[in-house]
Amino acid sequence: MNFRKVLLIYTSAFILFSASFTSCRKEINSSFTDKELIEYYKEQLKTQNLNSIQKYSIVKKMAISLKNEHKYNDLILLLTEWVEKNPDDIYKAYWLSMTADAYLMLNAEPVAEYYLDRILSTCPDLYVDNKSIHLICLQNLIQISKTPSHRIKYFNELINRFPQNINTTELYLRLALEYEKDSQWEEALKTYSLFVKQPDATTIQIPGEPDAYKNARRMIDFNNSSRDWTFESLPALENAIKRAINNYEPGTLDRYRAKVNFFTMSWKQDETTADSQENFTMYNWMNGNTIRYSSTLDESSTSSEAYLRTWGWNDYVSIWYFYFRKIDFPLDPEINGNWEWAGIYIGNKL
Repeated sequence: MNFRKVLLIYTSAFILFSASFTSCRKEINSSFTDKELIEYYKEQLKTQNLNSIQKYSIVKKMAISLKNEHKYNDLILLLTEWVEKNPDDIYKAYWLSMTADAYLMLNAEPVAEYYLDRILSTCPDLYVDNKSIHLICLQNLIQISKTPSHRIKYFNELINRFPQNINTTELYLRLALEYEKDSQWEEALKTYSLFVKQPDATTIQIPGEPDAYKNARRMIDFNNSSRDWTFESLPALENAIKRAINNYEPGTLDRYRAKVNFFTMSWKQDETTADSQENFTMYNWMNGNTIRYSSTLDESSTSSEAYLRTWGWNDYVSIWYFYFRKIDFPLDPEINGNWEWAGIYIGNKL
């Protein structure tokens, strides 16, 4: 019989049993302390010939009572002992999930992770209030787990088993980031490719990742390119650019430009917009003009980004800033850490 149907039958029986049990509890509540009430429940489990639904009802009442009183250590002891003594209990996943919740309340996240992972590994899924225990476990695990390899496993399981319950686009992006943290660059690239193919990839707002689509697209396009325009160091790139300007060599400048993700835009634009990616030749702008540049890089330059101020391009907007970027691409160790001329900002800095 389908497990959900069995659970429905059990739930119906539980409702009938619970009504009579509640009546009994009201009679003893007035004379029993909470501790005595727990002991009474335990005695019922030992001495009465109860079916699985009745046992479930009693254990749940004890567990909820302890949880409501914030007696998390007692709750953990109750549930772990019960699971150990009743390994075939069909509600084991539920008891272990309550155990994990108790550890979370005690700020013991590593122990909670152990129990949540144990449910996934050893217990068949169970639906409580029409909610999958396995789904709840996975959602908790990706929140508390600190290990990239573990998080990779949980993200993959969420995507493969519960695509209808999650935002697949966001999880592809987060999975790719975990692959990067775990230095699994090939898998990261494959997952970024899945991410950018999602219909909402360009518009989705992902907390903590404002440039998700741009960064993923850049990595994919860079991987598919020749990568033959890079320089081993920033000084080498700077000197080559200045030499080409001095010698009036627009064709050389064109060769030095990055062949993917190169942008030309104002400081207020976004480099991913269509007009910022328009292709052109430097000859059109150098022809008839005398181009000059600053002797040093702009003071706002950092260890990963640099700006060279140039001027003389046209009467309308004379000043251009050449933007140089350090390449972050561990997939190709020979290129990773090199520098590229990645774009041009038109006009004075804001």
